[in-house]
Amino acid sequence: MKSVFLTGFMGTGKSSVGKILSERLGCKFIDLDALIVAEAGTSIKEIFARHGEPHFRALEAEILGRLASEMCAVVSTGGGVVIDTENRRRMRAEGLVVNLTATAQAICERLAADDERPLLQYDNSLERIKAMLAEREPFYREADIRIDTTGKSVDDIVGQILVWLKKRS
Repeated sequence: MKSVFLTGFMGTGKSSVGKILSERLGCKFIDLDALIVAEAGTSIKEIFARHGEPHFRALEAEILGRLASEMCAVVSTGGGVVIDTENRRRMRAEGLVVNLTATAQAICERLAADDERPLLQYDNSLERIKAMLAEREPFYREADIRIDTTGKSVDDIVGQILVWLKKRS
C-alpha cells in the first residue's frame, strides 16, 4: 500500500486521525511537524521566530521529499504544506491525499488555548482563520478525498477514510 497523506488546516485532527488510521492499516505513523522539530532541535514556534516562515517551509519540503516514497505510512502534514506546488505533486504521486476540514468556528474553538501556532500567535481570531482558510482552499481542494471533521469523532473520520480506501482498491 502507498502512503496516506493527511492535509488540512491547524486543528482539523490530522495527528489524532493519523495515529488511529495507521494502527488500523498496520502502517507506521509519521508526524511531519514532529520530524521537523526533531531535526531542527527546536520548536516550530522558535524556527519561525529565529529564521522565518520561508526557512520553515524549506525544511518542511526537504523532509517531505525524503518521506514521500515511504510505503505503508500515514503522514500527518503541517497545515501549510500544500502551499508548495512540489509538495502537492509529491504527495499525489506517492499516495492518497486526504484533506481534513472543519468550520472556521470549530477550528477557532479547538485552537483557542493553543499558543504554539506561529501563524496565529498574534491573531487567532475567527476572521484571521477564515482568511487563511480562504487562501489555502484552492490547494486543499486538490486532495483525493475531503472529510469535514466538525462534530465527528476520530473513529468516525478514520472509518470514512477506510471505506474510501476499500472502494479504491
